[in-house]
Amino acid sequence: MLLLTNGTVITHDQDNRVIKNGAVLIDGEEIKALGEAELLKSKYPEAEIKDVKGKIIMPGMINTHMHIYSTFARGMDLKTEQPPRHFLEILEKMWWRVDSTLKADDVYYSALYAFLTGLKQGVTTVFDHHASYGQVRYSLDLIAKAVEELGIRADLCYEISDRNGPEQSQDSITESESFLRKIREKDMDHLNGRIGLHASFTLEDETLEQVSALADELDSSFHIHVAEGRTDLEDSRLRGYNGAVKRLDQYNIWRPGTMAIHGVHLQEGELEILRDNDCYLINNPESNMGNAVGAAPLKEALAKGLKVGLGTDGYTTDMFESIKFANLMLKHQNRDPRLGWTEIPQMVFKTNAQLATETFGPQLGVLKEGAAADIIVVDYKPPTEINSDNTYAHILFGINGGMVDTTIVKGRILMENREVQVVDDEKITHETGEQADDFWRRF
Repeated sequence: MLLLTNGTVITHDQDNRVIKNGAVLIDGEEIKALGEAELLKSKYPEAEIKDVKGKIIMPGMINTHMHIYSTFARGMDLKTEQPPRHFLEILEKMWWRVDSTLKADDVYYSALYAFLTGLKQGVTTVFDHHASYGQVRYSLDLIAKAVEELGIRADLCYEISDRNGPEQSQDSITESESFLRKIREKDMDHLNGRIGLHASFTLEDETLEQVSALADELDSSFHIHVAEGRTDLEDSRLRGYNGAVKRLDQYNIWRPGTMAIHGVHLQEGELEILRDNDCYLINNPESNMGNAVGAAPLKEALAKGLKVGLGTDGYTTDMFESIKFANLMLKHQNRDPRLGWTEIPQMVFKTNAQLATETFGPQLGVLKEGAAADIIVVDYKPPTEINSDNTYAHILFGINGGMVDTTIVKGRILMENREVQVVDDEKITHETGEQADDFWRRF
């Protein structure tokens, strides 16, 4: 047993308890007890002690939408005469070229570096949406290899799309099916998958019929971009539907657990479709701002009872950073400084945790007896009191991913005192840089 002691424990439980001079006892992969430090030390004298010296002890962060394949795009020259003018050109001139250039080693190192960076910033669970049309087959196995080496939790999918023609479309379906069947046989609580789809405007009717039948067979939900840019809306209208959600609804894409990503250009009645089918709407504020596509109707979605989570879309690996942007964007969009104080913590600490718990089995995103021992220690010693009423304000204004000191997943210490314990951090960074140089030459 391991006892994290002498810290301020932020539980994110139902009562949002804060335990000052607190401790958390880890037994195997679960939390056995939490409470006052001296009490637990006396009650469990056999436990190994880790004194966190007044730092914050809190649940690991959960990122519900990521693109690890974007790693090598950082700082890259697009080699085009004119920069992208709108979202579709961003896809055409950048992201679709990136995923068509990716080969096996690129996929592996992109994953290893992105997941490692997130781990160092306190992210213990990632929902990734992958595309590598230069290496479709076995690409999810390569990402899973990185997940295993680092010891994090991840939900993986391959982005099925018809944009590159029928042959690659079928390859992407085959890759999705093959990976899902493999991991279902193993029944793991740290690695999961679902069927990934790009977006309505790159999916033909026949493909939607095929993946819907596959989802029925495999008892899978979907992970899909929806109404991110106006292209998705306009394409749906050309096909006879007033909105991408309404079109996809005809093919039973909206089913319990399906993740609808972005939802910026949703039309009347579409929030209700997602809610009534027990889906999740995942907001990605930095990406939406960076691509200038607009802002998701979060206020309306939450008011209608839709489950809304928070991701990063590959824009960053730092969920603390995403929290800050989500807060600002919600206030700015609605011109109301009162917003954000309850909506954003609900999204990131409750809904993300609910999705992760449903996905992996163990209770995630909370510190309580019997919950998974996915825990981070943050080197934050505030000038003011932390209590159950103001934890979000401290996280919002005081904490960033660079302050994470220790990361624990399933009771295993992955990083301690800012030193990664499970892999050679410097070696991976060096090898990733070399692979990125090779990728840039091919791009």
